[in-house]
Amino acid sequence: MRADVTLEQDITSVVDRAEKEFGKIDILVNNAGIATVGPLTDLLLSDWENTIRTNLTGIFLFSKHVIRSMLKLGIKGSVINIASIYGLFGDIVPAAAYYASKGAVVNLTRAMAVEFAKTGIRVNAIAPGYFPSEMTKEILSNSVLLNHIKERTPMGRVGDPEELKGALVFLASSASSYITGQCIAVDGGWSAF
Repeated sequence: MRADVTLEQDITSVVDRAEKEFGKIDILVNNAGIATVGPLTDLLLSDWENTIRTNLTGIFLFSKHVIRSMLKLGIKGSVINIASIYGLFGDIVPAAAYYASKGAVVNLTRAMAVEFAKTGIRVNAIAPGYFPSEMTKEILSNSVLLNHIKERTPMGRVGDPEELKGALVFLASSASSYITGQCIAVDGGWSAF
């Protein structure tokens, strides 16, 4: 179902439809994200606000409505927020709004985890390193930046999208039933450097 994560009415429509079609929501993966790359001094306020609204407010809104649904139905579910290594570290790629939004995602994850732990709802995050995507296409096609990424990543490469599935399945499943408030980096060792 197509929806704009910055519009609360779109989100409530998605949640209502999911409840009707599946009876309940027990897993939420907040994966919408955008980035504006360029110097802070050239960043438009509209780009800043749009990045924060998409990357952070979208997670807040979806989580709010899905967690309400889980609480109403007594579901002990899992919320998985997609953060970024740039929510944990700075780097040479100038993208201030993206860094700020993803850092906030990490701390929002912690706050939600503490708030809902006693209800059985777990909230965790994944901080991916570089993976090929529509958002990273321009960066990964720049040989200077690609070389920087490979040199900065101990495994010496970008990730394969298939390599995100393990962390997602783990956090969504009962195998992680005693894990909440964590941010797992899937980054080829970037965060160990």
